[in-house]
Amino acid sequence: MSDSNSTIILAIESSCDETSAAIIRDGKVLSNTIATQKVHERYGGVVPELASRAHMQNIVPVVDVAIKDAGITKEEITAVAFTQAPGLIGSLLVGACFAKSFAQARGLPLIAVHHMQAHVLAHFIESKPEFPFLCLTVSGGHTQIVLCRDYLDMEVLGETIDDAAGEAFDKVAKMLGLPYPGGPLVDKYAQEGDPLKFKFPMSEMKNYEFSFSGIKTSVLYFLQAQKKLDPQFIENNLKDICASVQYTLVNMLMNKLKKAARELNIKHIGIAGGVSANSGLRKAIKETGEKLGWQVYIPKFEYCTDNAAMIGITGYHKYLKRQFTDLAITPSARASWSIV
Repeated sequence: MSDSNSTIILAIESSCDETSAAIIRDGKVLSNTIATQKVHERYGGVVPELASRAHMQNIVPVVDVAIKDAGITKEEITAVAFTQAPGLIGSLLVGACFAKSFAQARGLPLIAVHHMQAHVLAHFIESKPEFPFLCLTVSGGHTQIVLCRDYLDMEVLGETIDDAAGEAFDKVAKMLGLPYPGGPLVDKYAQEGDPLKFKFPMSEMKNYEFSFSGIKTSVLYFLQAQKKLDPQFIENNLKDICASVQYTLVNMLMNKLKKAARELNIKHIGIAGGVSANSGLRKAIKETGEKLGWQVYIPKFEYCTDNAAMIGITGYHKYLKRQFTDLAITPSARASWSIV
């Protein structure tokens, strides 16, 4: 049983293909349950309709496990937080409808959370970065540099104008014939390859913006040309190709992050999102941090990918500010940062 004065948040995350529920008590994670969806592997990518159906099957048991693992009862829950945007609209609807129903049935406050804001605040689950804090948020759908002045005071300084870094990893993996999800496999093979074996161009965008469509095209044309000369080129050079592509993508990310840190004179730096689990990016930010005197923050792997704990920690800070929403709120596939 919890203290009657405790703030206990039930958090729901369903923006893509993971159904997750977490219990947060006074800013501390008591449980974080995640159900992944294997059905998409055979299609080489997430199928929105199948994702929605899987969420409907998973949401009740996932929440039940999260509550039991936290050692609380549903009567002790203080508020319900859920991912309101952005994401796959059908997937978001499942989480939103469950959160609204639970909150209405128990007369609890409802808290809408922006998924990308939650990725930034994932750092505060187990560590306490000092403000101002700079975060490179990298996932399959987003690549952003975010200035975090306070828990709920953030500004997107720059983002990709086309494809996200995670998408670039996955698309290159597909060109190489690797199964979905391919990004982690590129990382795996890259660790045994020569990152300087093949050279790919790095796009130069203004300010803190990114572009990753060019490197995908470059890799495609490169592979096509090489396979004409040697049909077994990919098989014979897989590790070096992966290492060279990863080296290029990581440098593109780090160049912009270093630029922002230097120009804003910020030393507390973090990475977040699914691609922050990439070993090359983790190594690069640690080495850069040691060289430039940064205090570097990297969430645990379970808090890098989509999870409800990060929704809960964001919901907790919104709860403290009484930033509640009503039942009329609707999910949004592409919400602006300020919508919630």
